[in-house]
Amino acid sequence: MTPHIRTAALTLAVLLTATACAKAEAPQSAPAAASTAGQQVVQSPSGSAGPTCTLDQFGGTKFDLKTATVGFSQSEKEANPFRIAETKSIKDEAAKLGITNLKVTNAQSQFSKQITDVQQLIAQGVRLLVIAPLNSDGWEPVLQQAAAKKIPIITVDRKINAKACSDYLTFIGSDFYEQGKRAADRMIEALNGKGKVAILLGAPGNNVTTERTNGFKDRVKEKAPGITISFEQTGEFAREKGQQVTEQLIQSNPDINGIYAENDEMALGAVTALKGAGKEPGNIKIVSVDGTRSAVQGIADGWLHAVIESNPRFGPLAFETAQKFLDGQPIPDKVVISDRDYDTGNAKDSLGEAY
Repeated sequence: MTPHIRTAALTLAVLLTATACAKAEAPQSAPAAASTAGQQVVQSPSGSAGPTCTLDQFGGTKFDLKTATVGFSQSEKEANPFRIAETKSIKDEAAKLGITNLKVTNAQSQFSKQITDVQQLIAQGVRLLVIAPLNSDGWEPVLQQAAAKKIPIITVDRKINAKACSDYLTFIGSDFYEQGKRAADRMIEALNGKGKVAILLGAPGNNVTTERTNGFKDRVKEKAPGITISFEQTGEFAREKGQQVTEQLIQSNPDINGIYAENDEMALGAVTALKGAGKEPGNIKIVSVDGTRSAVQGIADGWLHAVIESNPRFGPLAFETAQKFLDGQPIPDKVVISDRDYDTGNAKDSLGEAY
């Protein structure tokens, strides 16, 4: 996707939302990109649109991104391909734009450290913060300090429970509830609407886990009363934990038919557990969310049934959004991206687009 097309997509989203005052309802069926070719695609708004924010409304002062100190706070250890790709995207786009003073921190999956990291970035004089939050709550100390200095905050991939255009500027990421619904559709397809399913829950305390769970459950309840969710346990978005939980699952629920893993790392841990238990590819249907290269390869190898993408390449869209804001253009309170599906029909040909 060229910068021109991506810019046009975001501009269209902004123009269509600028005059609206009612908050958007999540679309019943979000359009999935046929192919993102590795780049994020802004989902075109439908129906009523949400509130927007301008530099004047926010009360900030225009500055030059290229010479300003910009901070990026990563939440988790970069053992997860999603986090590796996310941080790389931020760094690569900053270099491409000529942003000379980008400061990057990593909280190593410790929320208290992430709060301290961001407070230190504020003390170092950042003019813009891009944050990948570990948790959705508990950000009040940071938000107060940033608001006092009129530092715009863009959150990516996870939301914080605060007020847009006041506590922070905007959120950029996927429709996680819709991801859960689409994962349920794939599980229903795989099981022909009948069977027992386990959920490997993501880490507690953030909106991603909550929304992916609710979307999946609501869809199963609506479309497949013959499917029973008989097991739920957190795998904390980690491969090792996903393996451990699946090993327990196999012992306690030997008749399980499907596993919904709320990220690919847990799904790959589940595959390791199934192999160790002597299972064959496809014996237990696995559907997950992310779109890592290893998971897409898992589809090609027969271990995973489908993967719903969650694209981590936030750099271009994050800095594009920041520049539009600094130029005085209205920014939506959330910028929702479209995500594709990977399945047996496209996995082999799409490996190059996975991360």
